[in-house]
Amino acid sequence: MKTTLNSTISENSPILKRLANNFTNDPFEKEDLVQETFIRSLKSLEKFVNHPKLVSWLYVIMKNIYLNKYRREAIHRIAEKEITYTQSSNSKIKNKAESDFVVKDVQDALHTLSEENYKIISMYLEGFKYYEIAEHMNIKEGTIKTRIHTIRKILKKKLRVYAV
Repeated sequence: MKTTLNSTISENSPILKRLANNFTNDPFEKEDLVQETFIRSLKSLEKFVNHPKLVSWLYVIMKNIYLNKYRREAIHRIAEKEITYTQSSNSKIKNKAESDFVVKDVQDALHTLSEENYKIISMYLEGFKYYEIAEHMNIKEGTIKTRIHTIRKILKKKLRVYAV
C-alpha cells in the first residue's frame, strides 16, 4: 500500500503545483502548499487512491490550508498593528518588559485551562475549522463550538486588564 501512496503522491504533485498557481506565485510557497496538502491528506489518502475525484479533494484541502494561513497572517498583522498603536500612543520607546508581561499573562491564562480545552483553543487559534477540531478530538462539532465560546469568555475575563 505504501508504494501505491507514493505513486499517487508523485503522480499528482505536478497537478497540485499547477493548481497552487491559483494561490501564490512564490515557488517555495507553492512547494510548501503541495507538501502540506499531502501531509494533511495522508490520513485518508488511501481511501481516494484511484478515485476519480482525488484531485478535487486534494484541491479543497490545499485551498483550506491557504485560506487558514492567510487568516492567521491577517490576525497577526492586525494584532501587530494594535500592539504598535498601543505602544506608540503610550510612549515612543518600545517597552520589552511590558510586552513580556503581556505574553506571560496570556500564557498563564492559557495554562489554567484543562489540557483538553488548551488543545481545542490552540487548534482554533492555529486556524483549524470546527469540524477538524471535532474530528481530531473525537468530540461533536456543536460541543467544540460551545467549548471555544466558553474558553474565549474565560480568557477574556482573565485578561480583562488588557481590555481597551
